[in-house]
Amino acid sequence: MSKVAVVAVGGNSLIKDKEHQTVPDQYMAAVETMKHIADMIEKGWDVVITHGNGPQVGFILLRSEAGKKVFGLHTVPLDSCGADTQGAIGYNFQQALSNEFRRRGKDKKVVTVITRVLVDINDPAFKNPTKPIGPFLTKEEALERKEKEGWNVMEDAGRGWRRVVPSPDPKAILEQDAIEKLVRDGFVVIGVGGGGIPVYEVKEKNIIKGCAAVIDKDFASSLLASNIKADLFLISTAVPKVYLNFGKPDEKPLDRITVSEAKKYKEEGHFAKGSMLPKIEACIRYLEKGGKQALITCPEKIGEALEGKTGTWIVPENSPSANF
Repeated sequence: MSKVAVVAVGGNSLIKDKEHQTVPDQYMAAVETMKHIADMIEKGWDVVITHGNGPQVGFILLRSEAGKKVFGLHTVPLDSCGADTQGAIGYNFQQALSNEFRRRGKDKKVVTVITRVLVDINDPAFKNPTKPIGPFLTKEEALERKEKEGWNVMEDAGRGWRRVVPSPDPKAILEQDAIEKLVRDGFVVIGVGGGGIPVYEVKEKNIIKGCAAVIDKDFASSLLASNIKADLFLISTAVPKVYLNFGKPDEKPLDRITVSEAKKYKEEGHFAKGSMLPKIEACIRYLEKGGKQALITCPEKIGEALEGKTGTWIVPENSPSANF
């Protein structure tokens, strides 16, 4: 049986810089990333690709606000923004990866699964929304939206006011069975985009309902990797390795660490809250639920990392060396 990997790709990785933010620009960035994932697949891996969507949701919200102001159009609910970006990014990934397989003469099918992720409506995050989304507003605009639309708003680091939403913990991936069957049948699957579309149970009506929230992509990807018993959980990010004292003169790259070492470095404050911390926490979750090995590296180094030449491997206690 082939080895299964869940590969989490950051939404920011599709935007190289401020001069390359268009949809064609993002597609070309996807083309580069998919080449490295295709290499991995050619070496025998079956892959589920997950991805972030922060910048892309931000663009939709900006267009939504502009449409409201200029044309009086309805705004787009946040859960629909998540669905929109899952489809659009999934399409870019499908195109890029399918074309790469064609170029290599490889008969491999790629499919995107629009994925809902269940959260608990009583999660403490709903009482303390902290995730800024959408455009900057004046204080007056923000307070007006709070009164009229029930938004939670806050001043954001002196740059203006923004809407803030909850970031609850993922509890279940509703399309998990479909994702697992597809990948084990040989499809490359793109799923759990943006951490999944957040939904919750309305028990008295026996229905599932979307909500205005943002689920951490790495946490949702970790949950999927654990539940389908993936052989590898790989987080593709902007750096080839994880570092201690990152950006300082005494920064130190980490090649291979255990879960206990990862927890120790986390407690010592080595990992920034908005960048590396959730990735480390996601790897720890996966490994503590029985996962085999986790890897953090950049897209262009995936091949070398799988050969043990770079990347940061995080493993259970007393684990043998990577043998992929």
